[in-house]
Formats: sequence, C-alpha cells, structure tokens
Amino acid sequence: MNIRETLLSVTITIATVAAMAVPSGRAMSSFALADTVKASADTPKAEATVPQSSIVDEVIWVVGDEPILKSDVEEMRMQGLAEGINFGSDPDFSIPEQIAVQKLFLHQAEIDSIEVTESEIAQGVNQQINRWVEMAGSKEKLEEYRKRSINDMRTELHDQFRDQQLIQKMKEKLVKDVKVTPADVRAYFRNLPEDSIPYVPTEVEVEILVNAPRIKQSEINRVKDELRSFTDRVNKGETTFSTLARLYSEDPGSARQGGELGYTGRGVLDPNFAAVAFNLTDPKKISKIVESEFGYHIIQLIDKRGDKINVRHILLKPKVSPDEIEAATHRLDSISNDIHTGKFTFEQAASYLSDDKDTRNNEGLMSNSTANGMTSRFQMKDLPTEVARVVDTMKVNEISRPFEMINSKGKTVMAIVKLKSRTLGHKATITEDYQVMKDVVLNKEREKTIHDWVVDKIKHTYVRMLPQYRVPEKYEYQGWVKS
Repeated sequence: MNIRETLLSVTITIATVAAMAVPSGRAMSSFALADTVKASADTPKAEATVPQSSIVDEVIWVVGDEPILKSDVEEMRMQGLAEGINFGSDPDFSIPEQIAVQKLFLHQAEIDSIEVTESEIAQGVNQQINRWVEMAGSKEKLEEYRKRSINDMRTELHDQFRDQQLIQKMKEKLVKDVKVTPADVRAYFRNLPEDSIPYVPTEVEVEILVNAPRIKQSEINRVKDELRSFTDRVNKGETTFSTLARLYSEDPGSARQGGELGYTGRGVLDPNFAAVAFNLTDPKKISKIVESEFGYHIIQLIDKRGDKINVRHILLKPKVSPDEIEAATHRLDSISNDIHTGKFTFEQAASYLSDDKDTRNNEGLMSNSTANGMTSRFQMKDLPTEVARVVDTMKVNEISRPFEMINSKGKTVMAIVKLKSRTLGHKATITEDYQVMKDVVLNKEREKTIHDWVVDKIKHTYVRMLPQYRVPEKYEYQGWVKS
C-alpha cells in the first residue's frame, strides 16, 4: 500500500488521537500525518471497525499528497454558518470539493512562485477582525464570544488570509490574457433570452466643489498639547502607547489594534507621515508631532523589515467650530451666485477654487473605481452618503445648496455639487451600455477559463476519497471520482 492509499485508509479514533498528542485545534501537515500513518500501519485491524460514533476525525479525501480531514469540512461549515455563506443543498459534497479546488490553486501558486506580502496579509486580517468587533459590539465582547484573545485570532487568521490571497492572485494570473471583442459581445447578447438581459441601475455623474473650513489656531494648539501629554505619559511609564491609541486615536482602523498599522511600504503612507516614520530607529522613543492630510499624529516604531515598516500611531483631528462652518457656507453661497450670474462656470470654479485635490484637476468631476478601472458613473449606493442624499432629488445641471460632509480623509468639509447627468435604470442595450455588457461577457469567459483549468488540473492530479463521497453527479467539476 503506497502512502496516498494509506492516507485515505486512516481513521483517527479517540485512542489514536490521544496517542498522537496532536495539539487541539491544529491540523497536521501531510508529512506529519504520513509519519503517523506509517507508525500505525501495523495496528490491529480491529481499529478499522470502530463504531462511527467513536471517530474523532478521519481523512475523507486525498488530493495529490494533501489530506482533507472531516474536521476541515466541519470547520468550513461552521465558519460559513457564522458568515451567512450558502454551500448549497449538499454541503457534505460541496465543501470538500471547495477545499480540494483551493489545494489545486495553492499548489499551482507554489509552482509559479506567486507571493503575498505580510502587509497584504495583515491588512486582510485586520479588516476581518474589525468586522467581527463591529458585529460583537466591542473587542471585549468578541474575545468573550470566541473565547480567545484578539492576538490569538490574528494568528489563526494569518495562514487563512495568506492562502486566500495566493488563490486570488493565481486566478488573476490565469485570466489576465482573457479578452473579448465587440463581435463576442454582440453574439452573446443576440442569443440571450429577454429575461436574462442584465438590468442597469440608475447611474449619475456628479461634479463637486469643496471648501475646507479653516481650523482655529487655538484648536490646533489643543490637539498638539494633548499629543504631547500622551508622549509624556508613555515616557514616564504611566501607560503604554498602544493603550492610549485604543482609547484616544481617531483612526478607527488601527485604534482597535493599539494603533498598529502592520508592515507597510513608504508609497502607501502620507508623505509627511512616511518621512518621519521611516526615520525612526528606537522603538522606545516616540516621534515628534506630524501633520498629515488626516490630522496630527505621534508615531512609535515597532519593527522594520526590508522596505516595509510597522509602526503604531495616535491620530487626533482638530474640530471645526460652528462659526467656521458658517463662514465656509457663505463662501460657497457666494461662489454659487457667481456661477448663476455667468461670472464663471461650475467647472472653472471647481478647477480653481475647490479644496478637493482629487477632483480639482478634473473640473470637479467625481470618479468611481471599479473592477475594470475608473469611471465617472456612479450608482447611488456607491456615492458618499451625504452626496447621494443631496443628488437624489436634483435635476440635471442643477447646483445644490452648501452641505456638510466627511471627506475621504475623515475631515469635515462643506461642499456644493452639480448633477451632470442621470441615466435611469433600464435593461442593458448594446448602444448605451456596451461596457456593462462587455463586462458580463468578459466575466463569463474568465469563469470558463478557470473552470476549464480546474477540470484539466484534476485530470493530472491524484485524487482518492472514501466510498460515500464517490458520487460524480454531486460535484461541480468532472473527474474527481476516478475509475
């Protein structure tokens, strides 16, 4: 019996688990499992007839040299229930298949030397932890619910998010050369039933002119004094930097992690912030106060790794006073009046007078990032909430009254907007919605490319499974059940 066949034949009973002393909650590698199999190959055959109720775990599939355990399936099932994932009507078949497909992508990613950075992994892990914290209500409630610390959760999620990103990058590599022509798009939709033609929701194009209220010097001084007091308290040993970050930092993404940003490259950070952060050399020292687009920071070095840096920071944002809000409103009212009297156009005003540098160079036209690049078209749900609320009742070419909003940097600003265009929701047509229809066809072609790759990969991969799983019609991909 070869090692692959031995792997599949193993049933781990309560007694066997105790003898192996595998740490709770940790899956063995294929090599560790193979050693255990070899050691237990001569055990009496009576163990193979243990009642099903006594089985703690068992190998149900083998893909290549990688085992899929029953516990792997149950873990994915429980995670799916917690996150509302639907595994279809036969999860006992669909879940092992999903795990097996993941192993195919990961194996190919290793062959192709695809890598993900620790910064990418940390970002994904932090986003997941933050979602859980929001659902639980607080970090403490989350730790109580999951019966483990945030740091333990972060450690457990590390490999999961590394694998997810490797799989995503592998898929992107497989489909990077997939293209469709206008003829492909026309042919696809020519044969599409009427009720299958995609519905395009209402889309708008919006121009914006922003005025950032001036911050009083007394408010800036208050923020700086508070940051200096934080530095003083840490230097005196009264508290830790991470504790103060959790309590006071106004960067919600990092505050929950004690201000930690994770390993990050210079190009991702605000230039002023990066200039100070990358010059830090002593983890025991705290930086001077740094002003960025987001507000004012103090920074503490954690570690440097190549061209990446991991730091903690505390962010405080000066508050805008009501009288400065009123002054900004008056400035925008004045600009709006000049536009209405023909002194200049909204586009000219946005180009020269707007404080929003992201739209100023495009005559105020807002842009929306999509999977296929940038566009000026927004569905209402994709607009900033304050803008969507104002635009909802506007007519095309109408200019709004000044309104308050929070910009992408988290700062309070005043704005006026002009509705440049509105395209009402409708069934897609080749003349008006070519890009939408092209995206549909392109995604279909990408899905087919990936599906065909998996089917071909299965043909050249060793696959064995327990008899109860050998039901070909239960699987999405052909070839799992070998004759």
